[in-house]
Amino acid sequence: MRACRRIAVVGVGNEFRRDDGVGWAVVARLRERATRRSWPPDVVLATCDGDPARLIGLWEGVELAVVVDAAHAHPGTPGRVHRLELREAGLSGATTTSSHGLGLGEAVELARVLGLLPRELVVYAVEGADSDFGTGLSPAVAAAVEPLAEAVESDIARPRPAMSGSRP
Repeated sequence: MRACRRIAVVGVGNEFRRDDGVGWAVVARLRERATRRSWPPDVVLATCDGDPARLIGLWEGVELAVVVDAAHAHPGTPGRVHRLELREAGLSGATTTSSHGLGLGEAVELARVLGLLPRELVVYAVEGADSDFGTGLSPAVAAAVEPLAEAVESDIARPRPAMSGSRP
């Protein structure tokens, strides 16, 4: 059995598809920030291409999983951030669509069925402007990276009750 990590922050996407790399950019910013300040030792920063099995593996057994991903919304406002929380085995909040073949919603549902959901899941979905091949974020999405890193740090710092040995 794997040791339980307390917090996992996962940037989802593809850094070679322009704005789809926003999750990776936020994780990179958090890594930079972690070198300048003290973070709890049980915070894991990771990136993922959005594959549901890999995503579930990254958040399995954690108290808090924070996922940052690009989203398509119609009509969209590039750079607009939606914060969604897992409540009663479902995502609540604004409706967005993943930029991946299988969306985050499918990964959440699969994890729920398998009993592998994190205790708490927070998703930041960032509306993108450009998912063409190439690197670099559009200006509106790039402007969202720093405020998003700050928001994720706030989620990490929020006090939580101690984990018991068994899951509910």
